[in-house]
Amino acid sequence: MAHRIAVIGAPSLIGREFLRCLAETSLAGAEVVALAAGRSAGADISWGEKAVLKTRDVARFDFAGTTLAVFACDAKLAAVEVPRAAAAGAMAIDLSGYFHMEPDVPLVVAGVNDQALPRASKRRIIACPLPASLILALVLKPLHEAAGVRRVVAATYQPASGAGKEAIDELWSQTRGIFVNDNPEAQYFTKQIAFNVIPHIDRFMPDGATREEWAMGVEIRKLLDPDIQVSASCVRVPVMLGLGMALNIAFDRPINERDAREALRKAPGISLLDRRDDGGYASPAEIVGEDMVYVSRIRRDATLANGLSLWAVGDDVRLGAALNAARIAEAVYAPGI
Repeated sequence: MAHRIAVIGAPSLIGREFLRCLAETSLAGAEVVALAAGRSAGADISWGEKAVLKTRDVARFDFAGTTLAVFACDAKLAAVEVPRAAAAGAMAIDLSGYFHMEPDVPLVVAGVNDQALPRASKRRIIACPLPASLILALVLKPLHEAAGVRRVVAATYQPASGAGKEAIDELWSQTRGIFVNDNPEAQYFTKQIAFNVIPHIDRFMPDGATREEWAMGVEIRKLLDPDIQVSASCVRVPVMLGLGMALNIAFDRPINERDAREALRKAPGISLLDRRDDGGYASPAEIVGEDMVYVSRIRRDATLANGLSLWAVGDDVRLGAALNAARIAEAVYAPGI
């Protein structure tokens, strides 16, 4: 069966990366339609090795006959267009975060909880988690199976790419401006991002946590186990691409460093780079464009009966969003299914 795939938000960082990932799957021969809203409509987008797609206005697009609609756009647009695509018969994969908390919409990380995919048949919507939650879920799953994760304290170091292309441009212009004695102006961030860190991602909630921090806990419980407790502190750092996180994990059962390494070494999507010497760990700059989560600095936490600390990094745009959507698309519409 030939597939028609609509990509809403195709000109965005995630939209462009999704098309690159899709071209590497069994769906590479599908008819692809690039869509966007407002001024982004009309942009030329590369597809495959040679094709160029002209982006069309999503508000005027008829989803009839579309088998899959991938939403790499903001939540406001997704709230309107996802139900319209689903009502027309398309399976909608939402990367915006708008539907991720709805109980009858499966939240999926490919390779972690694929068993949730059949639940999408009701509303024809599949939600993708935050990049930070996706990276955390890939790390926690094998450890949870090995010793039962009870509690996680996560400090995330998130790049400008998490706020979009304009945010990357702001980091670049501020960095360049500081060297020529220009006053950096904050537009997409609440404070100067160049040579600075900002402990604020998404809006603040009544309890003082940001929505990003709250959502990480909710998403991990939805993805892995409703009894896992997560305390997150999410920080924006002056890095273009690549997300890092420092994790402290408490387990139900005893687990040592060797057991943790063995569980992670066998897990799909995980690569260990854990030598106790200078440079024996992964950093964000080294993993951009990679399809794996790199785990380093696994060590015992002497303050807990069953506790470990570790460091993990992953490409937030490719691994944390686009590749997951492409893998879900392939799982849903694999040949013969």
